[in-house]
Amino acid sequence: MKKNLAILMTTVLAAASLAACGSSSTPATTTAAATEAATTAAAAETTAAAEDTTAAATEAASEGAAEGNGEIVEVPKDFTTVNAGKLTVATSPDFAPYEFYHINADGTPELSGFDVALAKRIAEDLGLEVQFVPMDFDGILMELQSGNVDLGMAGFSPSPERADTFDFSDLYYKGGQSFVIRKADHDKYKDYAAFDKLPVGAQNGSIQMDLAKENTPNANIIGLAKVTDIVSELVSGKLEGGFIETAVAEQYIKNYPELEIAWDVPYDTEGSAIALKKGSDLLPAVNAVINNALSDGSMDQYVADAQELASDEGNVYEGQLDADGKVASN
Repeated sequence: MKKNLAILMTTVLAAASLAACGSSSTPATTTAAATEAATTAAAAETTAAAEDTTAAATEAASEGAAEGNGEIVEVPKDFTTVNAGKLTVATSPDFAPYEFYHINADGTPELSGFDVALAKRIAEDLGLEVQFVPMDFDGILMELQSGNVDLGMAGFSPSPERADTFDFSDLYYKGGQSFVIRKADHDKYKDYAAFDKLPVGAQNGSIQMDLAKENTPNANIIGLAKVTDIVSELVSGKLEGGFIETAVAEQYIKNYPELEIAWDVPYDTEGSAIALKKGSDLLPAVNAVINNALSDGSMDQYVADAQELASDEGNVYEGQLDADGKVASN
């Protein structure tokens, strides 16, 4: 944005300079008219460029958003929750920009991300107090099945296998899947066959683990609890490749430029949904809020804000806090 503004200002100044540097034999009125015309043209160019920049930013923020029906619908109020007056949400804060901790100016970690923003919106529209329960990803569905939490929000893909056991909301984000390697190995690895017998990582209990088994069956597949573990093992050379959700992979690559997405991984269910216990009467209300957040543009803003916050590399923490609610020391 700053670069665009600088270019635009240079264009305006250059146009004014050219208008002022006409021949000395040019009548003053002609010079003034030329200057006015150039200034007007430059102003129009500036406005058009600014509009293009704004449109591009809006498109970038919403490129992963799903779609509502375009109308604001009434949110049902007939439901029950695990704890009266509260919406209990299990999440795994190692999945930026979905959910992660951002370290505030006073040093306190704050749970952030577009899943977190959407959960707060759901609680607000349902007239509930939100209560987040951070945990490892593979524990969320177990907590749902046990009836200990109301919602599971961690970028879940509603696969047919999961849908047999859990209910899923409508999609609120359309993403993708990626295979990540070290940038230095760009010319070394060209297809999955190159990873036979080599260590390849995926998160335990995730769709990415299923994709690893499907696409690299002959690799030494390593299951890890957190995406941060996969990234650190890739950087250190303990893994040769890793299956990671695309939005998350792109965020990590911003902070670890030694990594790159080798290629996209085809997957039938491209999108994220909220997981609920089978038969939960919260589902209609949750779907109504998702529709409204998509229809009124709020979801686009949640995603844009989360991406910006997650890019603040020095103040991002992904993982569990310690018993005192502080960033765990290594």
